[in-house]
Amino acid sequence: MGAQDYLIAIVFGAVVGVVARILLPGRQRIGLIPTVLIGIGAAVAGTWIADRWDLHSGNGFDLVGRSFDWLVLAIQVGIAVVGVAIAAVLARTFTTDRDES
Repeated sequence: MGAQDYLIAIVFGAVVGVVARILLPGRQRIGLIPTVLIGIGAAVAGTWIADRWDLHSGNGFDLVGRSFDWLVLAIQVGIAVVGVAIAAVLARTFTTDRDES
């Protein structure tokens, strides 16, 4: 895996994290860096899960010379949504300045 592969994984993970945050209803009190880190982790975990259990649809798209599978992408976004939701709950639990309105 070269430097370009890592750069693509970081950018792709950031997009996955932001998409997860958009899909999650309500306001999440976590910053951009935790969102990106959750997205990167979800991209890695989703790829591992899809490979482990052979979850590939065969339908996909090409981007920057790489092929991406729609089912793997859905798994990655699903994991990212759960990760962002957990992070938002933890942030709300451990934040002292809550809005009591």
